[in-house]
Amino acid sequence: MATNDLMVELQKDSIKLDEDSEKKVVKMLLKLLEDKNGEVQNLAVKCLGPLVGKVKEYQVETIVDTLCANMLSDKEQLRDISSIGLKTVISELPPASAGSTMTANVCKKITAQLTGAIGKQEDVSVQLEALDILSDMLSRLGGTLYSFHSSILSCLLPQLTSPRLAVRKRAIIALGHLVLTCSGSIFSELTEHLLAELRRNESTSTTRTYIQCMAGISRQAGHRIGEHLEKIIPLIVQYCNVEDDELREYCFQAFESFVRRCPKEIDPHIHNVMGLCLKYITFDPNYNYDNEEEEEEMMETENGEDEEQESDDEYSDDDDLSWKVRRSAAKCLEALVSSRHDLLQTFYRTLPPVLISRFKEREENVKADIFSAYISLLKQTLPIQSWLHASEAAGKDLPLTMLQNQVPNIVKALHKQLKEKSIKSRQGCFSLLTELANVLPGCLADHIPALVPGVVFSLADKSSSSNMRIDALSFLHVLLCNHQPEVFHPHIKSLLPPVVSCIGDPFYKITSEALLVTQQLVKVIRPLDKPCTFDAKPYVKDLFPSTLKRLKAADIDQEVKERAISCMGQIIYSLGDHLNTDLQPTLKIFLERLKNEITRLTTVKALTLIASSPLKIDLRPILGEGFPILASFLRKNQRALKLSTLTALDILVRNYSDSLKPAMIESVLTELPALITENDMHVSQVAIVFLTTLAQVYPSCLSKISGSVLAEIFQLVHSPLLQGGALNAITDFFQALVLTKTASMGYLELLRQLTVPIHASGSAEAPATLHKQAYYSTAKCVAALSSACPKETPATVNQFIQDVKSPKSSSAVKVLALLSLAEMGRSTNLSAQRELRAVILEAFTAPSEEVKSAASYALGNVSVGNLKEYLPFMLKEIGSQPKRQYLLLHSLKEVISSSPAEGLAPYVEDIWALLFRHCDCAEEGTRSVVAECLGKLTLVNPSELLPRLKKQLSSGSPHARSTVVTAIKFTIADQPQPIDALLKGCIGDFLKTLQDADLNVRRVALALFNSAAHNKPSLIRDLLTAVLPSLYNETKVRRELIREVEMGPFKHTVDDGLDVRKAAFECMYTLLESCLDRLDIYEYLNHVEDGLKDHYDIRPLRATCSTKVKAGSVKQEFEKQDELKRSAMRAVAALLTIPEVEKSPAMADFSSQIRASPEMASLFESIQKDSASLPTSESMDMS
Repeated sequence: MATNDLMVELQKDSIKLDEDSEKKVVKMLLKLLEDKNGEVQNLAVKCLGPLVGKVKEYQVETIVDTLCANMLSDKEQLRDISSIGLKTVISELPPASAGSTMTANVCKKITAQLTGAIGKQEDVSVQLEALDILSDMLSRLGGTLYSFHSSILSCLLPQLTSPRLAVRKRAIIALGHLVLTCSGSIFSELTEHLLAELRRNESTSTTRTYIQCMAGISRQAGHRIGEHLEKIIPLIVQYCNVEDDELREYCFQAFESFVRRCPKEIDPHIHNVMGLCLKYITFDPNYNYDNEEEEEEMMETENGEDEEQESDDEYSDDDDLSWKVRRSAAKCLEALVSSRHDLLQTFYRTLPPVLISRFKEREENVKADIFSAYISLLKQTLPIQSWLHASEAAGKDLPLTMLQNQVPNIVKALHKQLKEKSIKSRQGCFSLLTELANVLPGCLADHIPALVPGVVFSLADKSSSSNMRIDALSFLHVLLCNHQPEVFHPHIKSLLPPVVSCIGDPFYKITSEALLVTQQLVKVIRPLDKPCTFDAKPYVKDLFPSTLKRLKAADIDQEVKERAISCMGQIIYSLGDHLNTDLQPTLKIFLERLKNEITRLTTVKALTLIASSPLKIDLRPILGEGFPILASFLRKNQRALKLSTLTALDILVRNYSDSLKPAMIESVLTELPALITENDMHVSQVAIVFLTTLAQVYPSCLSKISGSVLAEIFQLVHSPLLQGGALNAITDFFQALVLTKTASMGYLELLRQLTVPIHASGSAEAPATLHKQAYYSTAKCVAALSSACPKETPATVNQFIQDVKSPKSSSAVKVLALLSLAEMGRSTNLSAQRELRAVILEAFTAPSEEVKSAASYALGNVSVGNLKEYLPFMLKEIGSQPKRQYLLLHSLKEVISSSPAEGLAPYVEDIWALLFRHCDCAEEGTRSVVAECLGKLTLVNPSELLPRLKKQLSSGSPHARSTVVTAIKFTIADQPQPIDALLKGCIGDFLKTLQDADLNVRRVALALFNSAAHNKPSLIRDLLTAVLPSLYNETKVRRELIREVEMGPFKHTVDDGLDVRKAAFECMYTLLESCLDRLDIYEYLNHVEDGLKDHYDIRPLRATCSTKVKAGSVKQEFEKQDELKRSAMRAVAALLTIPEVEKSPAMADFSSQIRASPEMASLFESIQKDSASLPTSESMDMS
């Protein structure tokens, strides 16, 4: 009891011991370790841990000395308790980075004693404990024992030949921990020793151990063994051919760890290793697979019981270790497949036939690994299916086409196994088939008859474990989702009963999985989106009662409740007309579930589904009570609930308008103003869409809402955040609103409300000035209103023209007027307004830049509505008015971007000639507008214009070349386009400008490359081998581009190559996202490393984190340095998430440096908090 109290006291932070009591406590505890009573000993050991941090260093050394001495005692119990004590002490020692010397001294003491104990070899159990403790110490504090590394090594190596296998195993583990922190010379010594021993090959048993040791070392310190692989691999390959199964198993384990840990160095040997794997995965010398069919029949007749006694005594199955070879070969193949995405096509040519032929494997564990090797092959195939590569999918050699041809063989190999007794192999079959159906949807359509009996067997089999049934159900779910309904119709009769009986299963996981499958089955039985001859009526009596029972139950698992609601929603949606009298009581249950906080969200979704059913389900009985409940949900904080409720209300209003009373709708209307706010654009958008529906279906109710909702909407129009979907929703709403002809919300009133804030901005009580975006939004709304009321348009246009002309108008009013004219002119021909053109051109000379750019936007858009009149005029102006050229070119850009191709066709030649006159312009701004016009114009007639651009590449002036390259950038969009095929053929020529002599041309070529890599990787994937050397070349610092500029008394260095290098690194970053599988990641990282030594751009983490800005520097310098430090810390935080990073000595040293500096430590903590609060994106697998 006293010891227990002591332990409690020691764990408190407040306790302080003076020297005398320290001595007493330590002495007592060490004495208690030898106590007769085991309990007392245990408590004494537990006290040692907290004590280490509380006492002086020499006391800790006393403790350690005593424990080490006890380790060698004759009493077994004392030895055991002392070794536990040592482990406790080691785990409590402060890490070396904390700066205390205690840890180092104590470790040295322990190490000296341990190496002695290990070397003595009298008693194996002492050796084993000592090796264990040494491993512990090396893994936690390896760096501290630096001076001992060579003596530890010389003590461990002889243990590899110990007669006891357990000793060898622990020695291997200890060596694994040693190589993490040891110096290069010690690592080489170890590897040389292993290689020499392997070449000597004294006995198979030691050779096995040495190969295991190689594998162990490469697992722990893979990157270091890389340089020795050239010597190691031939030896291991040679041992694969020795007739010893365990030796071969270790050889393959070594290969596996090399493949995972040294991908670059093992590259030349990959095909060799793969060949060995394929050879030995079928290695089963003691079993004949040829007479399978006859054997199966024989087994059935005799139940196979007396076969066992017949076999002769000389060879039993227990001696057969060939399964270990097959299993390790399968695991090695899996490592190859998962780490070498670039060899996928090769894998598909060679692996599947062998793997599929081995699905008949008799050893369960091996079969599981063969399945998982094939599954990892399927998983590697999945990502290629994105739309980015859709254009490439024509080739016949592609993995997916090859996979499609293998499907029949896979099904043939598996479908019998689905009825085997062994649960493990059935689960393996299901997970493989599930993956297959996900990778190639629809591929199993012809094989459904072969698979259904197996699924039914696993569901109905009483001996199946619950996991087995869950796997079978989830496979069935994937199958139903990924195939056409018709293929299942012949099998519904056999599939439905077992699934329905699973709904009644007492285990909730099975029930919830079965409800998910049933929901999908209902869609299959009666697909409402296409004509179907299958009669679903007879199955309703099976489906409905079992689901209803789960829907009614209140005392079941949350997941089951939710899935029962969704499943019943689907049943009513698809089969509601067959439910007759059962329908109303079921809907009443939905009403109950709507009132329950836990199930309300799922119920809202189910009701949305039912309300949208083409069967026109009668919901009247529950609407009266349900509508107010739905209205109240709009007040709740839960965002998902608000969104789902708005969708549900929208559908109810559309489909059930005649059964809704005005009072019901008013209850919803009062909730809407609060939802329309710039804080949540998406909710606002859905709410406004609902309002639009109301305006179309119930125009009468809108008079009630005018004030509050409209005020919120106007506020939103003037918000700088408004764009995209929400803006379109607002313009639709205004159009619907004007058409309701409601008294207080006519055209003029709405127009006044929209423009009031802008007109008022000149007066004294003006609100704060509006953001530029607000003018565009307002103009779009104005145009939407006038397109809904064409009679009112001319007056409005006149008013705007007066606004622009009037000298009294503020520039804000002019901008709005010009933008509104632009939006209106785009869709309607404004040629009736005679003075419009003159007024817009007049505005080109306005003092305000905003008015100028609005005028050029207006000219462009008004021209779109009336090309015939405006375009020739505009081209003439561009030629004759050099002062206005820039603005006029912007107008031309609007025309080209917004006009349909056929409208532009007659003018293409004129525009083209004009643009080429200007592509040499010295002004960069003008050049970039010209480039954008050229690019967008090329899209009008790519087959003719693209070759012309290509011709210009050889033109003399660098300005013209840079314009042409930039023009190509504007032809690349992220959606598929007709120009893509042409671009793919010639983008290589444009990218050759990466080697151009002119710096600026190289910079725009990099921008083009970056844009292509980001938006359409398929364009450049095949060119990477040619382009990457030029890209990497641009990341280098060029001395000849650095010059000194004198600014008065100061000299300032200017690096003209900086922008190009930045652009090159941006490209490299983009390639990581889009073409990772085509990069040689090691070469890539070398260039990143060089970049880190560069200017402010990027720099190595440690240098960055510890750089100090010169005192007296400007504020920007400090800010720049701070931002750099933050990004460096982010990188450190990311590095620390790599598994096993703490084993790298450089990293450990650096992280202790961070902790030691208060400034850096606080910065690092804040970064870690930031990254923890972000949702983790899919972590990249860089193994």
